[in-house]
Amino acid sequence: MAPLLPSGLLVLVLVLVGPASPGPSKDLNPGMTDQDLFWGQDQYDFSVVLHGSGQDCFWHFAHKGETFYLSFQVLWVTGVGHDSHLSVTVNSPSSLLVSTVDDASGQVDFKTEETGFYQMCFNNFHNRFGSMQISLSFGVSYDEAPGGTTEEQQEEEEEEEEEEVEEARQRLNSTLAVIEPTLYRVEKHVFHMFRFYNVGRMRRSADSFLQQAAGRYVTGWSAAQSVLILGAGYLQLFFLKRLFISKSDSKLEKTRC
Repeated sequence: MAPLLPSGLLVLVLVLVGPASPGPSKDLNPGMTDQDLFWGQDQYDFSVVLHGSGQDCFWHFAHKGETFYLSFQVLWVTGVGHDSHLSVTVNSPSSLLVSTVDDASGQVDFKTEETGFYQMCFNNFHNRFGSMQISLSFGVSYDEAPGGTTEEQQEEEEEEEEEEVEEARQRLNSTLAVIEPTLYRVEKHVFHMFRFYNVGRMRRSADSFLQQAAGRYVTGWSAAQSVLILGAGYLQLFFLKRLFISKSDSKLEKTRC
């Protein structure tokens, strides 16, 4: 019979060896491909603040041949120069420059040439001592349906289905096959409608901030000019009054005016 190990030595061996495991899991979704995992048209809308000479970058996934879009609008700017220009660059997954914009607002649309994460960088290089708030809206619009067919193929399939429907009216009972392409087109149009709505909302926000800044500017200058006018009037009356003052202790001295 083999000798038993002490309990302390047994615990030390278990700690050093550790529990048996098959190794790290490399594929957390074995039943899903990369195409299925990132598939779908989406959009993101939010605002960020860039400090003086600051830079902020974001990444978004897109498949080859799909439409990548980006819209931005500068809402407000602080500092001395008040330069509202924003430098925007978009790079491909292979670090190639795809598009660049240097303006207070703009839109970027292009067909992706490769699959991967596209980088968007926003630089506030024009304002070294001032901050700015920008509103962003970006995403991917897929021209293919979730089944993998293009719009032209969908139109051909619809024509074939119409011919089949004309030949046999009894096949209309399976309405799902007829409604699915139409629902996809409606969903796509609604997606683009919200996209342009977000662009209009960003412009309205920028106009609202501009209106508030102009209101504060006009109010401040009006108050300063009012104080200046009152002060000038008081000084004029003060010096005019001094011209008629005479000294009572000297009868020979006459008035100044």
